[in-house]
Amino acid sequence: MAIEGKQEDTREPRIRLGMVGGGSGAFIGAVHRMAARLDDQFELVAGALSSTPEKALVSGRELGLDASRTYGSYKDMAIREARLKDGIEAVSIVTPNHVHYEAAREFLKRGIHVICDKPLTSNLADAKKLKKLADESDALFILTHNYTGYPMVRQAREMIANGDLGKLRVVQVEYAQDWLTEAAEQTGAKQAVWRTDPAQSGAGGSTGDIGTHAYNLASFVTGLTLESLAADLDSFVPGRRLDDNAHVMLRFAEGAKGMLWCSQVAPGNENGLKLRVYGEKGGLEWAQENPNYLWFTPFGDQKRLITRNGAGAGAAAGRVSRIPSGHPEGYLEAFATIYTEAARAIHAKKKGTKLDKAVIYPTVDDGVKGVTFVEACVASSKRNGAWVKL
Repeated sequence: MAIEGKQEDTREPRIRLGMVGGGSGAFIGAVHRMAARLDDQFELVAGALSSTPEKALVSGRELGLDASRTYGSYKDMAIREARLKDGIEAVSIVTPNHVHYEAAREFLKRGIHVICDKPLTSNLADAKKLKKLADESDALFILTHNYTGYPMVRQAREMIANGDLGKLRVVQVEYAQDWLTEAAEQTGAKQAVWRTDPAQSGAGGSTGDIGTHAYNLASFVTGLTLESLAADLDSFVPGRRLDDNAHVMLRFAEGAKGMLWCSQVAPGNENGLKLRVYGEKGGLEWAQENPNYLWFTPFGDQKRLITRNGAGAGAAAGRVSRIPSGHPEGYLEAFATIYTEAARAIHAKKKGTKLDKAVIYPTVDDGVKGVTFVEACVASSKRNGAWVKL
């Protein structure tokens, strides 16, 4: 009962969060921490933040973590936190790809929810094993394909599901960057070194790093199932061991056709993720660098601009918007949407209640599809662009 004159606090308690990786100087670790805190759903209380105990301790101190909950390895953290009365309820895994499987396994088998960066794993065998573990665990598995958190991406998905475009025919998606135009990995740049190393990244370079985002975005928005692909992969920078550019033709089970281009050697492109979808009745266009805008063109009519929280925006966009129209929401907010959807799912799981069907987040199944996509691209390119079934 609320005390007279005071409003009862009905907020859910913050979820106790741990983190694997993401120590000093790690870009994506900082992004995950900001996203987790933005909607006040999580509290970081433990971490195995680096590959060495010394660096992990320094990183933990910088983040204000108790030294007793700063661990030298993710396995030590999983074991001890699972035994603590106030141990972590969820863990964020923000390491290079090759660590994802082993780290997630330790937490899943102890019933700790996993929020994992993409791609799911560095190879398909590990992806399938991780799916089996996740399916058998009582814990949830959330994959942070953060671009699915943008309100206008949700708007596009809702419009397509409602039939505004009619039967889909063409899907064009691209993700272009320029930061690997030169051999940055040879200068010792940390982000470039591991992303171009097959032992850490897996079989795909640009396909694994950004191509998986493009593929996931197209699948999320359209609801289509990729049936087969034909890929032409290149490593344009001399000495580079993984692809830095890919052109991929797509055939979907529902009859639509598509093309995917991902590149990290395209000067003038910073973070150019774009999606265009065309059906019998109209088309949609969205670009991540202007994420609050969605262009809709009904066939034979004027091109229309739908803005986040503006006229014409629907419920799917509205429920993941935080501020009024005209104020820009961007990358961190979209990332936070995934964390907040995860929090809703975790709270529902804890209380044993049915999860609202409006809550959407990428799962381990989406992760398996992403790794399958990468390996199919590599296999196709090795066969001179032959069609490969997924």
